[in-house]
Amino acid sequence: MPEAHAFHCAATHGFVRVAAATPVVHIADPVANAAEHAALIRQAGDQGVDLLVFPELSLSGYAIDDLLMQDALLAEVERQIAGLAGVAGEAGVVVVVGAPLRNGDALFNCAVVLANGQVLGVVPKSYLPNYREYYEKRWFSPAAGRAEDVVTLNGETVDFAPGLIFEADDRPGFVFAVEICEDFWAPLPPSTRAALAGARILCNLSASNIVIGKADERALLCASQSVRTLSAYVFAASGWGESTTDLAWDGQATIHELGAKLAEGPRFALESHLTVADVDVERIGLDRLRNGTFADCARQEGEAATVVPFSAPGRDDTATLLRPLDRFPFVPDDPARLDRDCYEAFNIQVQGLMRRMTATGAERLVIGVSGGLDSTQALLVACRAFDRLDLPRTGILAYTLPGFATSDTTKASAWALMRALDVTGAEIDIRPAAERMLADIGHPYADGQPVHDITFENVQAGLRTDYLFRLANQNRAFVLGTGDLSELALGWCTYGVGDHMSHYNVNGGVAKTLIRHLIRWVADGDLVGAAATPALKAVLATEISPELVPAGADGKIQSTEATVGPYALNDFFLFHVTRFGFRPSKVAWLAHQAWGDAARGDWPAHTPQAERVAYDLATIKGWLRQFLVRFFQTSQFKRSALPNGPKVVTGGSLSPRGDWRAPSDGHARVWLDELEANVPD
Repeated sequence: MPEAHAFHCAATHGFVRVAAATPVVHIADPVANAAEHAALIRQAGDQGVDLLVFPELSLSGYAIDDLLMQDALLAEVERQIAGLAGVAGEAGVVVVVGAPLRNGDALFNCAVVLANGQVLGVVPKSYLPNYREYYEKRWFSPAAGRAEDVVTLNGETVDFAPGLIFEADDRPGFVFAVEICEDFWAPLPPSTRAALAGARILCNLSASNIVIGKADERALLCASQSVRTLSAYVFAASGWGESTTDLAWDGQATIHELGAKLAEGPRFALESHLTVADVDVERIGLDRLRNGTFADCARQEGEAATVVPFSAPGRDDTATLLRPLDRFPFVPDDPARLDRDCYEAFNIQVQGLMRRMTATGAERLVIGVSGGLDSTQALLVACRAFDRLDLPRTGILAYTLPGFATSDTTKASAWALMRALDVTGAEIDIRPAAERMLADIGHPYADGQPVHDITFENVQAGLRTDYLFRLANQNRAFVLGTGDLSELALGWCTYGVGDHMSHYNVNGGVAKTLIRHLIRWVADGDLVGAAATPALKAVLATEISPELVPAGADGKIQSTEATVGPYALNDFFLFHVTRFGFRPSKVAWLAHQAWGDAARGDWPAHTPQAERVAYDLATIKGWLRQFLVRFFQTSQFKRSALPNGPKVVTGGSLSPRGDWRAPSDGHARVWLDELEANVPD
C-alpha cells in the first residue's frame, strides 16, 4: 500500500483514470488530426488522465477509402506518431491512437500505444468487416494472417501483434489491452483472451458508423463484455468530420466497469472532447479473485500473451473521484432503478415466504409487531404472501409485546397497522414476566435500582421471542423473523432465544437503509390496501430504537444509531467490505467521497432533508473502527447460526450457507491495524 500521506489520492486506492477521446476528424490530413490529438492529450494530462483512447484510424480518418493506399498519406501518419509520442510523454498520459500502418508488404488497421515519449507496441485489427457498408479487406490484411511480431516505426522496432498486454510496473492492476471495432462484434473477441491473460482495462478504437438503434447495440456489447470478462471497457467511436459520402458518425464514447456504465460522452457533438472516468482496477482484481469460474476459464481457454511493461505516470492530484458512487449502495439514487430494486426485493421476500409455507403446509404464522421498520416490512411481506396464496390474513397472528420502554407512539403504530391490514392482532404485556425473571436471577432492577444493562435489555428481547415461539406451538404456526441484514452485520440482535432466532426470516437479506424505501414503495403501490398507508407513513417517521431502556430525565429515547453508528455509514461499510473485500483505508476513502459533502451528488428519492447530512473523515474513521470490531470480532457467532431466509441484495448474504463464511472466534486486528496505519486522523 502506498504511504499514508497519499491517502487522498485516488491512485492510492486502486483507481486508474481513463478517457475516451472524440476528436474532430480531418479527412486524410494526418497533420491536422495530430494537432487535434495533441490538444486532447494535453487536456487529458491536465485532468489527471492515465490512459487515453482515440477512435479507429484516428490519424488518417476512417472513411477515406482508396486514399488509404497512398504512400504520401501513410508516410505522414508515421511521422505524426513520432510527434504524438513526445506529446504523450510530456503530458504524462498513456495514449492509444488509430493508424493505418505498413508491415512488410501489407497494410494493417492498427492501434498504436504511446507512453513515456515512445511507441510501446502496435496492435493490428483481427477481424476485418467486408459486408454491407464495410469493405476493409480491399485495403487491410487481418492480424490473424501475419506471423511477424514486430514492426519498425521511424527507425524503432516494437512489438506488433493482436492481444498484446500492456502492464504498468509501478501501478498494480493497471493492465490493459486493445481491440479495434469489429473485433468485439466477433463471437470470440480478442479482448476475451486478453482479459484471461490479465488485462483489466479493455480498449476499443472504433469507427462504427451510426444508424438507428446501433448506439444501444454498442452500449450493450460494452456492458456485456465488461461483465463477462470482469473488466472495464473503454469505447471510443469516430465522430464529426468523418466523410458522410455514404455514412454518418455519432462519436459515441462510453466507459463501463463490470457491467455498470461509469461515463458516457455526448453524441453528434461538433467539437473535440473527452469522456473521463476513474476505473477501479483493484475492484476488478478482487472480483476475479472471488470468481473461480474466471480462473478456471483462464486455465482452460487462456493463451500465452506478450506482456509489454511500462512506467505509469505518477499521479498525486486526483483527489476527487470521477465515477458514480452511491451514498447508499443498497438504495440507488436513480428513481427508476430504485423502483426496480424495490419490486425485485419485495417479490423475492414474498416468494421465499410463500415457498416455505407451501413446503410446510402452514396456513398460519406468528409475528411480533413493534411499530418499527423491520417488523412492519416483515408484516407487509406476510400479507402479500397470504394474498397470493389465497389465504385469509386472519391467519397472520400478530402480537405487540410492550416492555419497560415501549412508547405510546410505536404501540399505537403497531395497533394501527394490524387493524388496517386485517390481521389477527393481540397484545401481551411482557413486563410482569420480565420483572419475575429479573427477580429470579437477582438483578438490581428487581430491588428498585435503575440498572438498565444488557441483561435488563435481553430479558425483554428474549421473552418476546419466547412468547412468539410458544404461541406458534399453540397455534400450529411458525415464527416469522424480522431482523435485517444490517443488524446481523453489527451483531445487533439477542442471540438464541431472542430476535436473532425465528423459523424463517424474510428480512435477513435486506439492508436497513433499503427497508425504509421498501415500506414506502409498498404503500405508494397500494399492494396491501390503502387503509394501511397512514400507519406506514407513521412508521417511516419514527426514530430507530430498540425501546428496551426507559427514556432518560431529558426525555430522550434509546437510540440505536447513537450506539452502533448511523446505518447509512454501516451499510456503506458492509457493502464494500463483504462484496469486494476492500481494505479499511479504501472503504474510509470511498465513504469520505460519498459522504464528505452533502451538496455533492444525488440522493435517493424521498430522503428527508434532515437526513441529507455529511460526515467528516474523523467521524467516518471512528464509526468504521467500531464496525470492524463488531463485524470481524464480536458478532460472527450469531451469523454462524442463522435461520433460513432468501438472499436479496447484490451486496450478498451473511448466511453461513451463502456468501459469507467466517470463524466465530476471529479477531479484527489486521483490519484495525490497516485502518490506523493508512487513514489520517
